[in-house]
Amino acid sequence: MNDIQDKNYCPAINEISEYVRNPVFMEFCSEIREMYQCTEKVEYSSCSWEKGWNIKWKKAGKTLCTLYPKDGFFKVLVVVGQKEKGPVEAILPECTAALENLYRETQEGNGQRWLMIDIEDKDGLYQDVFRLIKIRRNS
Repeated sequence: MNDIQDKNYCPAINEISEYVRNPVFMEFCSEIREMYQCTEKVEYSSCSWEKGWNIKWKKAGKTLCTLYPKDGFFKVLVVVGQKEKGPVEAILPECTAALENLYRETQEGNGQRWLMIDIEDKDGLYQDVFRLIKIRRNS
């Protein structure tokens, strides 16, 4: 695959998967596509925080999550806004300690928390992400 930072070349999702080199990436994409009947949009971000290509998953005009490809894993950004805050805080005790800690350590700004979650395995944290997305979709 070309350089993931090259904004002149928009990679296909399978090329991004080759870059990530982790089968969990495509499993995640398949699950979210199936669950929410949505399609991905590959976009380039010039943001210094996570510069490069990312994959946005939207349903009914709302971004459910954004995936940031990394070497061997990927990050999932889920925004917890005012509408999601109560429901998310209600399920936190049932989530993994990793997600609970991340939520508590993430600063709230403008009534939102931007949770950047590293996914390497199809484990409890992976399941937590889908719980957050479900809350986001239903809010």
